[in-house]
Amino acid sequence: MDFPQLKIGDLVAKIPVIQGGMGVGISLSGLASAVAKEGGIGVIAAAMIGMGEPDIGSNYHEANIRALQRELRAAREKVDGILGVNIMVALTNFSDMVKTSIKEGADIIFAGAGLPLDLPSYIKDGAKTKLVPIISSARAASIICKKWLSKFDYLPDAFVVEGPKAGGHLGFKPEQIDDPAFSLEATVPQVIEAVREFEEKTGKRIPVIAAGGIYSGADIRQFLDMGAAGVQMGTRFVATHECDADERFKETFVQATEEDIQIIQSPVGLPGRAIISSFLQDVKNGLRKPFTCPFHCISSCDYTKSPYCIGMALVNAKKGLLKHGFAFAGKNAYRIDKIISVKELINSLRQEYILASSAT
Repeated sequence: MDFPQLKIGDLVAKIPVIQGGMGVGISLSGLASAVAKEGGIGVIAAAMIGMGEPDIGSNYHEANIRALQRELRAAREKVDGILGVNIMVALTNFSDMVKTSIKEGADIIFAGAGLPLDLPSYIKDGAKTKLVPIISSARAASIICKKWLSKFDYLPDAFVVEGPKAGGHLGFKPEQIDDPAFSLEATVPQVIEAVREFEEKTGKRIPVIAAGGIYSGADIRQFLDMGAAGVQMGTRFVATHECDADERFKETFVQATEEDIQIIQSPVGLPGRAIISSFLQDVKNGLRKPFTCPFHCISSCDYTKSPYCIGMALVNAKKGLLKHGFAFAGKNAYRIDKIISVKELINSLRQEYILASSAT
């Protein structure tokens, strides 16, 4: 039994796999176009996308708009498939990034790290961009559906449900991360149940996509059996030739042991999952001192109390300078043992999926 399609409104992906948006330059046009070419949904991450622009420090907003335009256009030139943009609600330039994505004709906006309560207000003049919030609870799904419906007469085109095994910033309190009640397996059916009343009320289908710690084709099968329409995977796509990060960044995933993947407290006030590095050890030991903030990229970041700039740390890591930064990674990153092509990854996921299907 081969992969089913993933339908989000009138968009049809040949395979039910969305590549997670990995910010600060990990998923740009290179990775997104490669995933879209294989029939999945490729995603460019908007967070600090302008980090390579010469005027990023002095002209933060314009530099990021320019870079997002360029990456979307570059991806479009390479591929005809489905391309999305991941935009964190907590970004100080959230509005710029949303407007630019819609203007450039992005197929989907994925919006997480906060509730995107006003997102439909940006859809004007017959824009076709789909709106997909990233949430971590059924309650968040209900709040967004109610608010969007009453205020904009619009329902989300899908939801991505991100569980506590994800990499990067997590929408959970530290004590919830290992609590089975908050696991992805527990949350996905709750979200499917929560959106059902809105689907019945309006006749619009709202696919639910599972994310966070999904590693194999058997995992994909498990969540599809549970009623999910597809999955989002980030970590697996880092260890691909087409990923936009430096080779040394990718190698940290190949080298990581299970013990290396730990929960850190991020300067933006959320727990995050990362691969422990000498940089993070220095932070822990108090060897990093507060700094001046050139960007103010995240609204919840209090740089006066923070020992380091997360924007700079992630920029350095993307460039392979891991003494001055670190890599965010999902809980299963230690299982990666080599760097392969996106095509090989999708093929292996498909084989595992077929195998898991025949075993049931």
